[in-house]
Amino acid sequence: MSSRRYVHGYTERESERLRDQAETLTGLLHGDTRYPAGSRVLEAGCGTGAQTVILAQNSPDAHITSIDISEASLDEARQRVLAGGFGNVTLEAGDIFDLPYEPGSFDHIFLCFVLEHLTEPLLALERLRLLLREGGTITAIEGDHGSAYFHPDSIHARRAIGCLVNLQREMGGNALIGRELYPLVTGAGYRDVHVSPRMVYVDASRPDLVLGFTRLTFTAMVEGVGDDAVRRGMMNRDDWEQGIRDLYRTAEPDGVFCYTFFKATGRR
Repeated sequence: MSSRRYVHGYTERESERLRDQAETLTGLLHGDTRYPAGSRVLEAGCGTGAQTVILAQNSPDAHITSIDISEASLDEARQRVLAGGFGNVTLEAGDIFDLPYEPGSFDHIFLCFVLEHLTEPLLALERLRLLLREGGTITAIEGDHGSAYFHPDSIHARRAIGCLVNLQREMGGNALIGRELYPLVTGAGYRDVHVSPRMVYVDASRPDLVLGFTRLTFTAMVEGVGDDAVRRGMMNRDDWEQGIRDLYRTAEPDGVFCYTFFKATGRR
């Protein structure tokens, strides 16, 4: 049973991209997530801690346990938490499918960009549900690469995005999982499930998003799988590089880029 195979790799550049993504999207994705004082929160799949520090800042009096299967990622998460001075976070190694906590140990569970990397996301949600107290909540946030559209349009850019989707599928993940959150969360037995789409719309009037999202988050993410895509024959090198140039082209003054995230909440 595979827990998490990360298509983007564990490089320093990827760590920087995750930080840029978290900081750029803080308001959009985290603005309505606040946990009460004293509540027990499990962040399942914290990675390098990019989301962890936002959770800790927004809910300073909650007790947050953040777990990940990668020790290297946890080391970086510890550095982030320490640098931020957050005393309300405990970081622990753990496999989402086999966590050591007793049933009902948590009031709330939070996952962000985790389910897309799991071979069995429904089973993960079912296992996590057992760790919630009765009436406790789950929050899951995922993207959907099929929601990306842009101006100027480019067949090469769309093919490059498709390569990332296919590579993730080959590794057992699902880069289109955002659209599936409602059936996944309800199928895992949660009630009162609500999914809200969160669109990122970027044009030249929003220079922070041009840099933080179009360039440093999305295009950098696609660009990072180029060697794998070319090596596997998904695209030739010239077409790949044209696709990446065309994605960066959407960050020019007359360019537009759109992408949708999906945020699901539910209750045990």
